[in-house]
Amino acid sequence: MSETLQSSDVAASDADLLAQTVIAVREAGAALRERFGEVVRYQSREELMRALAVNDDTALDILRPRLTRLRPEAGWVEDELDGGALPPGEWWVVDPSEGNVNHLHALPEWAVTATLVRENQPVLTAVHLPLTGETYTALTGAGAHLDGRPLHVSRTTDLGLSIVATSQARPDEDETVVRRVGSSITAMLFDALVVRVAVPATLHLLNVAAGRIDAFWQFAGARADLLTGALLVTEAGGRISDAAGRPWTPQSQSFLAAAPGVHAEAVSTLSR
Repeated sequence: MSETLQSSDVAASDADLLAQTVIAVREAGAALRERFGEVVRYQSREELMRALAVNDDTALDILRPRLTRLRPEAGWVEDELDGGALPPGEWWVVDPSEGNVNHLHALPEWAVTATLVRENQPVLTAVHLPLTGETYTALTGAGAHLDGRPLHVSRTTDLGLSIVATSQARPDEDETVVRRVGSSITAMLFDALVVRVAVPATLHLLNVAAGRIDAFWQFAGARADLLTGALLVTEAGGRISDAAGRPWTPQSQSFLAAAPGVHAEAVSTLSR
């Protein structure tokens, strides 16, 4: 069999796998939607963590068996705050309740995500927003889509006319990183039109891929957030790097996703 045919077979297999992944994240999202609506009260970090875990487990009870059946040999990552490179092979990188704290507070910015990573490269991803019913997908070499409609990053070429966004990687981040985040927001307030600050990162990156906002950056890493969004933005025609403009990897200490026309300006602003 020729190399071309082998590549085609792999692409067809991954496309079928993505379709099944979409079914899984939608089912998990439906389960979380049934739990949504009232603000969940907590009086301590321990109570908060227990409430978060209930949501995660609700989705994982659906996602883990379905995705494991699709790729029995693939590893499994479900800690959205984990970072760094993965061991060789295939891995499911899953955030069962992306924006979980928003869900607990009856805020609408949350989702279910599942990304297949092969040799540390995201191959396919599905992000489902249960409250709107929207599903964002990307497949390496086949583009990014919203419910089957192609996504394209914005054509903006002026950071001064851009909406940009950042998020909080961890609730207990190192002080040096926190101060770097603060200074970057200040710099962007001078240079960009509007600066949005919220969690989770993936929802900002969906908006970059869809051309609604022009750039997203983050200091420190959170693999589940960034691998998913990196594939969506790349397949929608955007540029991915670290904040200094160097190639981004899961080991990088910063992340930037931008429309090509404002990427260089964003790097300049974040490098001040």
